[in-house]
This record gives sequence, C-alpha cells and structure tokens, in this order.
Amino acid sequence: MQTTLPTTWNLENIYAGGSGSAAFNEELNGMERDIDVLTRELSAASASGAPASPDQLSGWTEAVQSILLRIRQSDSFVGCLQAQQMKDTAANGLNDRVKTLSAKFNGALTNFDELLLRTDDESWGNWLHTADASPVAFVLNERREAGKEKLPPQLEALAAELAVDGYHGWGDFYNTIVSRVRFEVTENDGTVKQLSAGQMHNRLSHSDRSVRETAFAEWEREWSEQGDLCADTINRISGFRLKLYEKRGWTSALKEPLAINRMSEATLNAMWDAVTEGKPRLVRYMERKAKLLGLPRLDWHDVSAPLGSASKTVPYGEAAAFITGQFRAFSPDLAAFTEMAFQEAWIEAEDRPGKRPGGFCTSFPKSEETRIFMTYSGTPSNISTLAHELGHAYHQHVMNDLPPLAQEYASNVAETASTFAEMLVSDSALKAAVSPEEKLALLDDKLNNAVSYFMDIHSRFLFEKKFYEQRKQGMLTKEDLSKLMEEAQQEGFSGALGKLHPHFWASKLHFYLTDVPFYNFPYTFGYLFSCGIYAQAKKEGESFADRYVALLRDTGLMTVEDLAQKHLGVRLDEPDFWREAVKLALVDVEEFLALTEEA
Repeated sequence: MQTTLPTTWNLENIYAGGSGSAAFNEELNGMERDIDVLTRELSAASASGAPASPDQLSGWTEAVQSILLRIRQSDSFVGCLQAQQMKDTAANGLNDRVKTLSAKFNGALTNFDELLLRTDDESWGNWLHTADASPVAFVLNERREAGKEKLPPQLEALAAELAVDGYHGWGDFYNTIVSRVRFEVTENDGTVKQLSAGQMHNRLSHSDRSVRETAFAEWEREWSEQGDLCADTINRISGFRLKLYEKRGWTSALKEPLAINRMSEATLNAMWDAVTEGKPRLVRYMERKAKLLGLPRLDWHDVSAPLGSASKTVPYGEAAAFITGQFRAFSPDLAAFTEMAFQEAWIEAEDRPGKRPGGFCTSFPKSEETRIFMTYSGTPSNISTLAHELGHAYHQHVMNDLPPLAQEYASNVAETASTFAEMLVSDSALKAAVSPEEKLALLDDKLNNAVSYFMDIHSRFLFEKKFYEQRKQGMLTKEDLSKLMEEAQQEGFSGALGKLHPHFWASKLHFYLTDVPFYNFPYTFGYLFSCGIYAQAKKEGESFADRYVALLRDTGLMTVEDLAQKHLGVRLDEPDFWREAVKLALVDVEEFLALTEEA
C-alpha cells in the first residue's frame, strides 16, 4: 500500500461539482420523470379495480428497482455533502429535494403494494417463479404481507408527503443544531479554540484524564444549552411516529423496527436476556479498570479511556496498513478491497472544522462504490471505527451485482459485517502483542467494545423504550429526558458508573434518524451475531471466507432467524446461541483480570 494516502474523499467521480453539480441535478430530474411515470401507471391500475397482469407486475418491479437504485445513490451523495461541511446550505436544499422525491416514490410504492395484494394467491405464486420475480421473491412477498397492516394507499401516500416537511424536517433540523454547537477549549499554551462537535468528541477519549474531564464538562454544558431545541426535535419525531402507528392500529413502538430488521421480538428478548446475564463479568472489568486509573469508579468519560500504549497516536497510513494486514489473514479479497478504498479516496478522514461528528459508511449502488466518513485523530477508537466502516463497505461490495431490492439489508445484519471486521483486527493484534503493556491495552480496547454493545447500547434501548411509553401521554421536557437517560444509564451499566451523561440523548444522532427508529439494538445484535460467525471462522480457517460472502449476500433475502439457521445451523429465538455468543465476547475478562491482578 502506498505510504501517503488521501485523507479526503473523492465525490467528483460520483457527481462532479459538489452541491452545484449539474450531473446530479440531471440525475434528480430524470428520477423525478420516472417517478411521475410510475405513479401515473400505478394510480391508473389501482383505480381500475382490476388485478395486474404478470407483465405489468414485472414492468413495475423493474421500474421500482431502477428508481430505488438512484434514490439510494442520491441520498448518499447529499448525506456526504452535508457531513463534510455542515454549513453547505446548497446541500441542505438538495437534501430537501431528495426527501421530496423519496416521498413521491414511497407514495407510488403504496399503490404498488396494493396491486401486489390484489393479485390472487395462485397467480401470485406463479409469477414469483418467473425469471423477473424469483431473484427478489422474498422481498416482494414481504412487501405484500406488510401492505396488509398499513392504511389505504392514498392515506399512506399522504403521510409520506406530509412527512417531508414534518417528520423528516425535524430530523434535518437536528443537523442544523449540530452545525451551530461550539465548544471552547484552552490549550496548554493558553490559546482559546472553538471546536466543532466532531473535533470535540475525540477529546472525550483522550489519554489525559484532565483533558477528558474538561472536555466532558464542556460537552455537557453545550448540549444542555441546546437542550430545549433538541427536546422539541425528538418529541416531534416520536410524536409523528406514534400518531401514524395509532392510525395503522399498531400498539407497540417496536413493531416497525423489528419488521425493518426482519427479526422477531422473541429473538430480541433472548438477546437482551443473555446480555443481562453477562453484565456482572463486565462490571468486574470496569472495577479493575477504575483501580488501574486510580479512580473509585469510572465516570462516563473514563469508560473508553486508553490504558498503557493504547494512548499513542497512530498515523493514518500506519493504521491503514495494519487494518489491511489483519484483513488479509482472513481473506485476500477483503484485503484487496480495503487497499482500493484507501488508495482511491473513498474515505473522508481529515481532522478539520465544519465536519459532522461520528462516522458512517454509505453506498452508491449505481456507481458500485461506497464512501466512509469519520474524523481521524490517531486514537485506538479511530482505528476501530475505520475497520468497522470498512466492514460495512465490503458488505455492499459483495452485493453490488444483486438486484436492487435484494440489496436492501437491514441495519442489524449490516452491523454484523462491520463488527466482524473489527474483531478480525482486534483479535489478530492481540495475538501479535509482544509486551504485557501492549497486550493490556489491546484487551482493554476489546472489552471496551463489549461495554459499548452490552451496556451503552442497552441503555440507549432502555431510554428509547421508556421515552416512547411516556411520549404517548404528551411532550417531555429536557429535564424529563435527562432524567430518563440517567435512569437508563444506571440500569444499562449495572450501576458501575460514577458520573453519568444526562444529555447523551441530545448529543446522539441516532435518536434523530427518521429512516430507522430504535437505531440501537441492531448494534448489539450485529456484535453478538458476528461473535458466532467469528467462532465459526476460527474453527474452519481459510475455507470460511467464501461462506462468509455467501452469508452476506443472503442478508437482504431472508429473516435473521432463517439466515442463522441456513448458514450457522442455530436458532436465534432461543437463548442458547446468545449465551454462547456472550461468553465468547467476554472471554477476555479473565485474562485482563489476571494480567492486572497486582493492581
């Protein structure tokens, strides 16, 4: 791999010209024309009252997939523009246009779903076996069944249109809030700086506790200042959802996220039960870590604090070479893809003002490329984020040749690919450690991931579940939300934390996403599911790489229960798999304790 790698991504080969791109404008114009044509055809067919012919169903399915591909591509492009520069007002305008087109497309899809429903069972079964339908039969069946539980098409279409300036508008407003926040820090030389949210967030895991403590106090102060705006935003988003659920006759706020993630509530409950059983072992790790840091208990900002050599700053090129090397030991194909992503400027890693906080991977399925966003400052957490997002990117890469509808995999299995990639890096690094100090640092980093998925993510889930229950009775104040957050963190972390993070609900983007509600439990699912996959990979060796790709390619074409049964031979709606996965995730606790027993 070349020694000097680009740290800013290249969007020009996707659509040249950024937020003023003429090519992107033409893409949107063409998509708008095609959506209008599809809408007219579907509306006319729906109004006729007659069942659709196989040729009509095939034609509409082809059109739906063509538009879906471009909708995903356009949404990704706008998301990248907004993330790289939060004050790009032209990008915000494009985002509104893409959301409007998406709403029109969703309106057309309601008529499409109605026409699928109108087809009698025998004709439906026959059509699904045709060459046009069979590659995406699972998804078409899924849409047909889901359509039975929704409002009449015209009302669903109206809700989608109103959501642009309502529901999605509130989600976009959160981006406005984040673009306005400013954090003030005083450097060692006495100079005062203003940092963006992305820059400030990196300081929360600084090796120097005084830096972490000061950064956390400033982080809480600023998010408290924005609390009223954030409370209004999260209340309106959840209120819209709950009202729509009520009109559909849905009583549980979990119904939609479970359906989106193609998993049952029994599977969700079995997973959380196993996680709860395993938490006492993590508490022992956290208590020992607090002792190593000279603290009575870990505060929120101490949880991911590095130990020993983990505090060193790793240059970007060195991190890239390290990740690629670990990937190569599992799969030469994964390593080759990773090298390409680094060299072809698919990764936005530069540490500069104006960027959105956090990290993500987004797909450009029409171009058959992906882009990764993060702010790299050389921390161990940054390296984990890079590996994580590259796992996402590879997942999409192996699915590029599938029909667009077959590429629509949910976030829980998406998080499986990303956390599996993290495990490849962390486990290989641990085996290669030569000194006790290096080994301790790596063990700490791995166990910190377990804390994140078992405790932090669980606290987010507990918060959101209780929030939706209370939101049914009316609006919650910022004080109400902070109280809920503290209670959820107390339970989620099994009382192991000292100072909590009451305004976490305000700072975390995931609570404000309007495309996927409850954007929390999929992370824990992905982490534990990948533990099971990783165990199989270690057992089988090199031959498993091809089986892994086969599993990834099926993620858009079956429920997670069927996916696990087919590729791993296990049941997810029973506790055994999850208990074993929890044991695998926590296997390093005893080694960490043994290595630090003199502390």
